[in-house]
Amino acid sequence: MHLIQRLLAESSALPPDRQVVLEVERRTFLKRRWRATAPDGIELGFDLDSRLLDGCVVLHRDGFDYVVRQLPEIVYRIPFENPAHAALVAWKTGNLHLPAQILEDALLVLHDDAMTQLLKREGWSFSEPELLFTPMKVMAHQP
Repeated sequence: MHLIQRLLAESSALPPDRQVVLEVERRTFLKRRWRATAPDGIELGFDLDSRLLDGCVVLHRDGFDYVVRQLPEIVYRIPFENPAHAALVAWKTGNLHLPAQILEDALLVLHDDAMTQLLKREGWSFSEPELLFTPMKVMAHQP
C-alpha cells in the first residue's frame, strides 16, 4: 500500500493514457484519513495534511500519474429572479445549514429532504443537475 500525505501537483501534465484516475465522492475530499484501490489494483492509504483538489496528482509510479477526481452529484439549482429573491433564497436556505455553492445567477444546494420541503413550500423554480459540487467551506463564528 502507498501512503499518501499530500498532493504532488494540482493537475497532471501527462496525457490521459498515462493517468490512472481514482474517482471519489465529494465527501471523501473532506476526510483526512481514508483508503482506496486504484483501477489498476494499487492500494492507496490517505493520511492527509490538507484537503485534496479535484484533478490533483497523489502518486507518480512507473511513468503514470495517479489522479483523484471528484464524482458529479445531483444538486438543487435555484436561479435568482432578482437581488431581493437571491437574498431570500440564501437566507432561508442558510437556515437549513446545508452545503451550498453560490453562483452569480443561482444557488446550488445539497440534495436533501429538508431542501425539497423548502422548495415545495416556497414554490421556487429549480432544476436538479448532476455536476461537480464545490460548496463553500464552513467558517467558525469569531467572537
